[in-house]
Amino acid sequence: MSEPTSASAPERDEGVEETSIDPAAAQSEAPVQESEPEESAETAPDPEADIARLEDTIEELNNQMLRRQADFENSRKRLTREKQEAVQFANQQLLLDLVSVIDDFERAIKSADDSRDYDAFHDGIVIIEKQLTGMLERKWGLSRFDSAGLPFDPQRHQAVATEEVDDVESETVLEEYQKGYLLHDRVIRSAKVKVAKEKQNEKNETEETEE
Repeated sequence: MSEPTSASAPERDEGVEETSIDPAAAQSEAPVQESEPEESAETAPDPEADIARLEDTIEELNNQMLRRQADFENSRKRLTREKQEAVQFANQQLLLDLVSVIDDFERAIKSADDSRDYDAFHDGIVIIEKQLTGMLERKWGLSRFDSAGLPFDPQRHQAVATEEVDDVESETVLEEYQKGYLLHDRVIRSAKVKVAKEKQNEKNETEETEE
């Protein structure tokens, strides 16, 4: 009687190596998950820093305002000074022209003193007067106007005397005491004149005739 055969272990394939897994090594080779950084908390506001920034801004604005005020004041003073100088020296050229006339008068006077020829002195004065009036009219627009024999004009004449006459129409300028002057087209000085006046007896006769 034969003996029972005991179960044999499964045969291993030759050439195939069995790999043994080390639990510790497997654990070490597992991918490591990196932990995400926690979000940082928002920075708390700093009241002192805000106050400092506001103070700097206010100081800068104040400095700008002070600079602008200083510039404005300097401009105002400069304009005032220029205006005063313009007024003070507005007639500079006119005065220079008059100085030349004064030079002519001085030369005429000296010539009269040396020669004692008063006729020549008179003629020199007449020439200077014509030169002066011509210069004023030509360069400055100042001119004289005649009034004698013209109708009385209250815009140009100032009556300082009247005279009753027969052969002259009433309200006519009889005599010119002082000449009037025009600056361009504007009367700057009225002429002082004597005006003809109708005789009183002739006026009364005229009124009676009309009645």
